[in-house]
Amino acid sequence: QGAGNPPFHILTMRATLVAFACLAVGANAFLQGPALTPAAVSSKARISLRAPRTAAAAAPRAARGFALPALRMAETATGVDTEALTRAANEARGLAMDSIAAAKSGHLGLPLGCAEIGAVLYGDFMQYNPKDPQWLNRDRFILSGGHGSMFLYSWLHMAGYDLPMEEVKNFRQHHSMTPGHPEFPNSEHNTPGIEATTGPLGQGVVNAAGAAAAQKMEQAMFNTDDHTLFDSVTISLCGDGCLQEGVSAEGASFAAHEGLDNLIIVYDSNDVTLDKMAEYTQSEDTAARYEAYGWEVVTIDGHDLDAVKSSLDGFRKAKNGKPKLLVCKTIIGKGIEEVAGTNAAHGEAGVAYVEGAKEKLGLKEPWEVSADTYKFFEGVTKKNVEQYNAWKDTYAAWKKANGDKAALLEKFQKKEVPTAEEMFKGIPEFDQDSDIATREAGSVIINYISDLVPNFLSGSADLHGSNKNYIKTGGNYGRGFDKSYTGKNFYFGIREHAMGSLMNGIAFHGLFRPSGATFLVFVDYMRATLRVASLAELPVTYILTHDSIGVGEDGPTHQPVETVSSLRTFPNMDVIRPADQEETVGAYVSSQLRQDGPTSLILTRQNVDTLKEIPVETRRNGVLK
Repeated sequence: QGAGNPPFHILTMRATLVAFACLAVGANAFLQGPALTPAAVSSKARISLRAPRTAAAAAPRAARGFALPALRMAETATGVDTEALTRAANEARGLAMDSIAAAKSGHLGLPLGCAEIGAVLYGDFMQYNPKDPQWLNRDRFILSGGHGSMFLYSWLHMAGYDLPMEEVKNFRQHHSMTPGHPEFPNSEHNTPGIEATTGPLGQGVVNAAGAAAAQKMEQAMFNTDDHTLFDSVTISLCGDGCLQEGVSAEGASFAAHEGLDNLIIVYDSNDVTLDKMAEYTQSEDTAARYEAYGWEVVTIDGHDLDAVKSSLDGFRKAKNGKPKLLVCKTIIGKGIEEVAGTNAAHGEAGVAYVEGAKEKLGLKEPWEVSADTYKFFEGVTKKNVEQYNAWKDTYAAWKKANGDKAALLEKFQKKEVPTAEEMFKGIPEFDQDSDIATREAGSVIINYISDLVPNFLSGSADLHGSNKNYIKTGGNYGRGFDKSYTGKNFYFGIREHAMGSLMNGIAFHGLFRPSGATFLVFVDYMRATLRVASLAELPVTYILTHDSIGVGEDGPTHQPVETVSSLRTFPNMDVIRPADQEETVGAYVSSQLRQDGPTSLILTRQNVDTLKEIPVETRRNGVLK
């Protein structure tokens, strides 16, 4: 120790303090997340999905000088009419502002923040005909963030669907065509252009995967070397809420594994959730997570029309076996400066500022849509109808060359099934002197049902062997191994929630009748999807085996003693618990006759007595009553 130098222990203490200070600075920087940088074509550049937080974090993002990165610009001219689409985007914002203000309820954030995305989808990218909303080869658009329903209603109206302005003004009113969350056409609502009932977050993106799976099936079944009858894609728009819900992860894994490259998820990445800014509850790299699943991921400025258009066009062309995630960096509530970029923009907090916001957008009238925008969409419709008419010519030539396929497709489209009498005749009687489990009876019946109802599909959450619901001549659905896209047996994996959402998506698509199986006790994993199927009146079938205390040695975790009662509380859910094999025939037939809602079949693992003292016909027909 030299003269004038501090003692060694003091030097050590100083060094330690400096080290701790460096660690603190580094930790703070880590917690803030890296600053957004102005470059990236794909998520491999590891663009942060979170903006750095500052002392001004609570202020609106636009107000604190937040600039969206120039993440992916079109390299060449895309042919997008940016002037017309920008005008339409702002007018869509105005429609959302006026309707939500009039209802004194609703969600402004998504319709305003995603307006440019909507402009590209409906004004340029999507394959649709508003005059024939059920066109078989249309692209499907599913708004997974159903709370942002004014996004959908605004674009459907401007795009020329039969959704009058008076109904846009009636947003959230009882019996209007514009309910608070989108509702698939049913006995209560018939709004054209709605492809799925959405609202429970996360389900919509998985419904989209189900629709995409059905599109793959129709392509494999009906396209020929000479005629491409089907080439559509499915697009879903979601936010952080959908991707935080676990069902979306299950569905994303399934979609990648089965190669659904016709599925496009547009992720409205605005750094906001309802309670707080998104960074308060998430710090993951969502883009990297989806890449790990096996998706193609691109990150762009969601307000850049050219970037949205060129990315979507590239996705449509990329038949690479990968589903697509378009991460769109957006400003939630864009157009209302007082709340834009904050969690306050999510709901109706911006309503107080609507008048001034509309003035800045150049909108002078309530629910203003300019003649120029209507004229622009007339041009879009003309282009789409030309494509539609060309498809009809292809269909006519295909039908002439493929009579059997055409007859089958028309049967699917009309939702034709045999009568109860025809189905009962096609399913032989069981041995009346043999007592068997109803799941065992089901394993026989389901194969006859598959022959009688050719668009009937089966699937299981990793329990085909136990549920006894395998279609022996149906083949397996998907990519690789022994699978193909014409396969009727879906292996959903241990993903009950996704199975329910995928089944709903297949049913929303419209050509096929899905069924799915698991143990009865595990149906609670997928209850949210059963509720949507009931509301949307979807003809799906749940095969739920290992009924009640008959699985006693498994213990109380596997004894669904309360479950059947809870299923019966769903409005519009048929719950059938057959007593023997002939009643099981009646139960399966009943499920296939049904066109206006789902059916739960409750089947036993243990053998049950055959009720041979009652005539077979009485047991079968009795179930239908």
